[in-house]
Amino acid sequence: MFEIAHFLKPEELDEALRADVSAGLTSEPKTLPPKWFYDDRGSELFTEITRLEEYYPTRRERAILAARAGEIASVTGARTLVELGAGSGEKTRLLLDALDLETYVPVDVSDDYLLEAAEKIAAEYPELDVRPVAADYERHLSRIPGGPRKLVAFLGGTVGNMVPRERHRFLSAVRATLGPEDGLLLGADLVKDEKRLVRAYDDGQGVTAEFNRNVLRVINARLDADFVPEAFDHVAVWNAEDEWIEMRLRSRGRQEVRVGALDLTVRFADAEEMRTEISAKFRPERLESELEAAGYTLAEFWTDPDGDFSLTLARPQKDHD
Repeated sequence: MFEIAHFLKPEELDEALRADVSAGLTSEPKTLPPKWFYDDRGSELFTEITRLEEYYPTRRERAILAARAGEIASVTGARTLVELGAGSGEKTRLLLDALDLETYVPVDVSDDYLLEAAEKIAAEYPELDVRPVAADYERHLSRIPGGPRKLVAFLGGTVGNMVPRERHRFLSAVRATLGPEDGLLLGADLVKDEKRLVRAYDDGQGVTAEFNRNVLRVINARLDADFVPEAFDHVAVWNAEDEWIEMRLRSRGRQEVRVGALDLTVRFADAEEMRTEISAKFRPERLESELEAAGYTLAEFWTDPDGDFSLTLARPQKDHD
């Protein structure tokens, strides 16, 4: 039996939620960050999304890992795997089977979800030293334990949820934790047909719509708010200029919402839209450019046969300050 290393205190998580919701609901236009989708119900809904026909990224990334895990092991020689936003660890097993690891460090903000996944992996890989860490990977990178020949995995295309300045800051912070023999394995979705992209975020069964509205239920439960989730429609649009999908919630009519814990009253106009997530899509040259700007050298770039999704192995630049 093992314990989770806690770098994120419950009060810090509460304070972050309060700050994000206060800033987002008083901005123009209104926004909410996607990290707050993921209570237990949100995690269940996202798992359901990954199994939908329309949502290709999870299948494509898994296919790349299945095809290239041996090559990743050979190229990196990794002995330590640090997985940021580890989640259930389903895709991770493809890496664990291929890599000759000493240590696996799954990192996530959800204690219960993290512990359950870590216990399963520890049982399946008894020779592996599993060290789960409850942390906000955007704030606690320098405190996350490592080990020899470290590979940091950031999968699922989550890097696309950050706007460019946030991505640069995050990638630079990861780079600062890497030694000369370490690497970053980055999953990123690629630019493709607009209709396919929109369908992936607006499925016919309405699962993504429920996932989107779940952020309102989280705020209701944790900040004493009185959102009526059914009073908001799910919207997914392609922003061609920035090359990202935007998920929004559109108000059905004029309404007023009270957030008790913030002593805040928020008014929505009829059809007013609030952005809840971006999901940037990349071109290979843009990925390489952003990685170089953050202090990396692109070592390997893999895609699935259809060119839908990508895995990039990046190394720290030797001469980068």
